[in-house]
Amino acid sequence: MELIRDETGAQRLIGYVLDVGQGDGCARCRLDTDERHLNRQGILHGGIAATLLDNAMGATGSLSVDPSGRHPFTTLALTVNYLSPGRLGRIEATGRITGGGRTTLFIEGELRHEDGALIATATGVFRKSRQEP
Repeated sequence: MELIRDETGAQRLIGYVLDVGQGDGCARCRLDTDERHLNRQGILHGGIAATLLDNAMGATGSLSVDPSGRHPFTTLALTVNYLSPGRLGRIEATGRITGGGRTTLFIEGELRHEDGALIATATGVFRKSRQEP
């Protein structure tokens, strides 16, 4: 299992971990939620759900060109559909490539609670960035 921890400021702030080592080309973004991740209604904040989906989907794009999952991809479009309230516990977003070419990919994502409940789905367009020197 290859985990990416504490790599970005957003990752450190929110506390999620990226799993890029399952060998199936799909990255997973995990978060053990607590009260810091909830909105005024006591459920998972939608912005955090979108962040987890965006990260899992972008890292999935990265896995298509870099087995470490670290090649940068830029989000061109992201649509999130919220299906059920996110509750406390472990949640996991998973990305899956559905199409595209050499530089632009279409990727779907889903966010689930550890009990299997589907919290949100997403579709996005991601572009491979130039590798930094």
